[in-house]
Amino acid sequence: MYTVYVLYNAKHDKIYIGQTSNLEQRLNLHNAKTLGKKSYTAKIDGEWRLIDKEEYENRSMALKREKQLKSYRGREFVRNHSGVAQR
Repeated sequence: MYTVYVLYNAKHDKIYIGQTSNLEQRLNLHNAKTLGKKSYTAKIDGEWRLIDKEEYENRSMALKREKQLKSYRGREFVRNHSGVAQR
């Protein structure tokens, strides 16, 4: 199983969209800032919290959905359906 997930950083009003086969581990890595110094989530201080997730049977389906959500319309959809309004 693969999970497409959406994280939110309230301190900076930022959204991050990704996919993984181990959501709990990946969330811990994001909040520990251990994904690398150039990682988007490591550059931004504050806590990243999970606001949405979708599960898929294989990685190709998860990658396709991740790409959809990372588009302009996809980010609008995330903000409108997750309860995170734009400032």
